[in-house]
Amino acid sequence: MELNADFSQRVVVHSDQLEWSPSPMPGVDRRMLDRIGGEVARATTIVRYAPDSKFSAHTHSGGEEFIVLDGVFQDEHGDFPEGTYVRNPPTTSHTPGSELGCTIFVKLWQFDMEDRNQFRKTMADELASPVDGVATAQLHSDDRETVTYSHVDAGAALNMSDVGGIEMLIISGSLTEGGESLGKGAWLRLPEGQPLTAIAGADGAKVWVKTGHLPYAKPPAV
Repeated sequence: MELNADFSQRVVVHSDQLEWSPSPMPGVDRRMLDRIGGEVARATTIVRYAPDSKFSAHTHSGGEEFIVLDGVFQDEHGDFPEGTYVRNPPTTSHTPGSELGCTIFVKLWQFDMEDRNQFRKTMADELASPVDGVATAQLHSDDRETVTYSHVDAGAALNMSDVGGIEMLIISGSLTEGGESLGKGAWLRLPEGQPLTAIAGADGAKVWVKTGHLPYAKPPAV
């Protein structure tokens, strides 16, 4: 399966407008944003766990990165409430689920295969002091990518020109980019060489951003 697999093109998906599709596990549904591959795929997805649902135990051969958007995600390593950012690198394993239900934004098979840096962070706790109306936390950085989380005040500008492409998820609030309004759940991917220039709406915006990673996009090595 290929979905939004041309990384030379600008892509916007208003994920809150998509229907939920069932996953192979009962009670776990998803909204696919981009994908290369079948059930084992390089994938970017919004995943919803119904209360008392869980996936069977599995190993992340290609790594897993996720944000908890609402509710509490759980596995044998602990509880991960809304606003948590998690990196589970290649070779890690767990049995994910949620007693009360939750929604996560998750990326699979997008790691450096030698990465073994596993961690969790409360994103808001990492924020630096605002500059020109934008407070930013650097969540992760390596030779392939940089991951940040920002609070953007109403009317403030979020500008980036990082090499290697830009990907952004609107967690709350809204931004206007390229003449298009991006509200909660909107996912934007800009190709390498295209800068980001966005203005926050009346309620400001909270956004997750990854840069530098698109040249490494490829199907899973299975």
